[in-house]
Amino acid sequence: MKRHLISAADLSRDDAVLILDTAEELARLADRPIKKLPTLRGRTVVNLFFEDSTRTRISFEAAAKRLSADVINFSAKGSSVSKGESLKDTALTLEAMGADAVVIRHHASGAPHRLATSGWINGAVVNAGDGTHEHPTQALLDAFTVRRHLCREASGVGQDLAGRRITIVGDVLHSRVARSNVHLLSTLGAEVTLVAPPTLVPFGVESWPCEVSYDLDAVVGKTDAVMMLRVQRERMNAAFFPTEREYARRYGLDGDRMSRMPEHAIVMHPGPMNRGMEISAEVADSDRCTAVEQVANGVSIRMAVLYLLLGGNESAVAAARTEESK
Repeated sequence: MKRHLISAADLSRDDAVLILDTAEELARLADRPIKKLPTLRGRTVVNLFFEDSTRTRISFEAAAKRLSADVINFSAKGSSVSKGESLKDTALTLEAMGADAVVIRHHASGAPHRLATSGWINGAVVNAGDGTHEHPTQALLDAFTVRRHLCREASGVGQDLAGRRITIVGDVLHSRVARSNVHLLSTLGAEVTLVAPPTLVPFGVESWPCEVSYDLDAVVGKTDAVMMLRVQRERMNAAFFPTEREYARRYGLDGDRMSRMPEHAIVMHPGPMNRGMEISAEVADSDRCTAVEQVANGVSIRMAVLYLLLGGNESAVAAARTEESK
């Protein structure tokens, strides 16, 4: 593992498989009455969130606490940031407090990279979502979920996603989740197809390691997993499609489209969902939808990332077995 986790594109195939395998071992702790390891005792993890978040912030907090780290939650609202404090001064404050790792979510693309390369802090930096750029731990938990469902033997431990067909549908233009998933899933050997209206396909997408389609019906019958993206109205400053009803008709996943998917195929969503728009309530509540499972898997993945970045003294396998023997 490298010192920081800023982009999914920075991970090699071996890096990604190591994180997924470590998460698989740590996930076994969820079935124990006491779900904690002493691995990061004495370390301090700061959740530095400049954007609203529920799943990601709580997931990182739970992950750090299950590894026995001390956790500081920082929210821009109600802090000196609202008085004009810069990212640099905030970072210097955290460094003075002894932060070993900073998990940052920021509305500006590139903010985590700036924090990691500026010399303002000495701890590890984890990107929890920056603007419309990337969200690497979301891509890792998505890959973890896909591998668990499609690689049944030993939950896929040691395996990548070679030959699997993943379809990502919706607001690709504004989606950091889509960007990270394209990079990571292709690194793991999957065949990725983006499906979106032409107005929601990013400029330069032809250089991405994926295919692009504008017809969901032509793709849905030959995919192993369909990942529906939220339509991000808060980032839209223009009319990218005629009406919500038209968008749902052409690019929404309803019961009819789901019935044409292969029997083994799963439906994914990073959340929060716009029910009735990109996904119908029937699909969201079906057994094939893994949205809630993805949240649970997110804790295991983020435990693995913090564990590896902050340098556990023994492997996750050994740590988990030691804890199980108690």
